Amino acid sequence: MPRGSMDILSRLSLLTFLSFLTTAWSGKVLVFPVDGSHWVNMNLMIQGLHSRGHEVTVVRTATSWYVKETAPHYSSLTITIPEAICIEKEDFFVSFLVKMLAIKKEGGSPMAFLSFYWEMLGTLSIIHQQASMVGVQMLEDKALMQKLRDTKYDLVLIDPGLPVGVLVAHALGLPTVFNVRWITSGEGHFVVAPSPTSYVPTSGVALPDKMTFLQRLQNTFHYGLNTCIDKFVVCPVYDRLVEKYFGSGLSFYHMLQAADIWLMRVDFVFEFPRPTMPNIVYIGGFQCKPPSPLSAELEDFVQSSGDHGFILMSLGTLVKGLPKEITSKIAAAFAQLPQKIIWRHAGERPDNLGNNTLLLKWLPQSDLLGHPKIKAFVSHGGTNGIYESIYNGVPVVGVPLLFDQPENVLRLEIRGAAKVLDVTQITTESFRDTVQEVVNNPFYRDNMKRLSSLHRDQPMHPLDTALFWIEFVMRNKGAAHLRTESYKMPCRAFAVL
Repeated sequence: MPRGSMDILSRLSLLTFLSFLTTAWSGKVLVFPVDGSHWVNMNLMIQGLHSRGHEVTVVRTATSWYVKETAPHYSSLTITIPEAICIEKEDFFVSFLVKMLAIKKEGGSPMAFLSFYWEMLGTLSIIHQQASMVGVQMLEDKALMQKLRDTKYDLVLIDPGLPVGVLVAHALGLPTVFNVRWITSGEGHFVVAPSPTSYVPTSGVALPDKMTFLQRLQNTFHYGLNTCIDKFVVCPVYDRLVEKYFGSGLSFYHMLQAADIWLMRVDFVFEFPRPTMPNIVYIGGFQCKPPSPLSAELEDFVQSSGDHGFILMSLGTLVKGLPKEITSKIAAAFAQLPQKIIWRHAGERPDNLGNNTLLLKWLPQSDLLGHPKIKAFVSHGGTNGIYESIYNGVPVVGVPLLFDQPENVLRLEIRGAAKVLDVTQITTESFRDTVQEVVNNPFYRDNMKRLSSLHRDQPMHPLDTALFWIEFVMRNKGAAHLRTESYKMPCRAFAVL
């Protein structure tokens, strides 16, 4: 054969091989996220998928708070529902927090607590009813569902905090991957893995894994309470849709358990040891990365702190700020410290603000936590901030407010990397003394540095691990071989055995 012909064949072979690689590694992913801070995590994973050549479509509502309709790394499918989901309203968490703080400040009377708890259960039911309408709108739209089938997605990536995507994935016959820590009944492990209440703290109660007998009773009670809430408040909303669209032979709860891979936003450097399952992949801290340079103005402020360094305070993305009576005490305490203070604060300006304190409505939290001059992080205990603190070895002053935050800061406190304050009992003196203890006592920083070293000692970055398993499901059309038959059991008793 002439040499020119051989060159042409070689080039064609190379092009064919490259084409094969592109086809093999490029997939289509349909994403059902949850708004707010959950979206920060999901968006990062979507960016990772996009960078690897995958096509991503994000299902959002027309009233979505964080999930934008247009973005360079995904296309969107906007669903209009009769009313906005409560958690997509920016003032929802503020009003929720104000009510809770008022009850705690009054001493937590049983009647006030029961009244608040009953109201919370009603709100929870409404949230899931509103979220389920996304599924109704999609499943009722035959043209849309046919279009989704024709697109030939490879999998559905779901945040099961609002699990309506499970129904759509089932209708499309697609494998599912969960980006998860929280699910309808609390922490995701309790749905998919054995969870002995003798040493696995359940969701909604801040307990250690080394429990007294009375604490074990309390833990078992809370597990039963969570189970009842899930069974009688949350699941009926979705079971009605399952029966309507798929018949009575299916259970929503079993559909939920049948996910192929659970990408669990957990690292056992932070989480207590517990039983697990083959299809649970641990990606805690996958959002962490080396810091980027600060803006010139922010860097100048940080450098002006000299040898004292600076303290960062942030209460996350969901709550604009604490009541002014509390923030004014915090501001007065900060004013008495030699450190500079950078405080993410979008609410009413507090009284007693010192010249050493900079208020910002937004700040580069991860970059500030990675700065060599940082001394401590005053945090509400959100999961993102906790892992960023661990990654950068920054000790924490915990001021937990809502949901899983008391449990998160308790885990750090037990490991000697944090000190925790009750937000309703804060005084200027107690806050100042606690911050000084965490800043000046090397015990806290040394313990956090040890956690940081353990967290970083992994064969690959947690984000790369997550992307590998998503692509694994794409290549293999699921991961049923990793899923136990426990999800077909008629009750949940196995979870506490």
